[in-house]
Amino acid sequence: MKEIDSKELKKMFDNKEDFQLIDVREDYEVEIATLGGEHIPMAEVLNQVERVQKTKKVVIHCRSGKRSAAVIQALETQHGFTNLYNLQGGILAYADQVDSTLTKY
Repeated sequence: MKEIDSKELKKMFDNKEDFQLIDVREDYEVEIATLGGEHIPMAEVLNQVERVQKTKKVVIHCRSGKRSAAVIQALETQHGFTNLYNLQGGILAYADQVDSTLTKY
């Protein structure tokens, strides 16, 4: 599975790269803190697979990186995606390494 770290994601934001960011956390988690992007809860991703881009880089994240890794594995195995990247450590790592203004939970 391909991964990127928080600093790489920050560079992608800063460089205004064309990529899709998907947050697979639950609604209440997104209310606490968000990186932007699209919100598709983990339980709904496979039912909404058409929302996941196949033609550009897609970064998927959750709180710590475990749920997003499971989503990526399912999308790669069941739908043949090859353009997916897991955010190492999830939004918690991003808050620690890049943006301390994000609320931690």
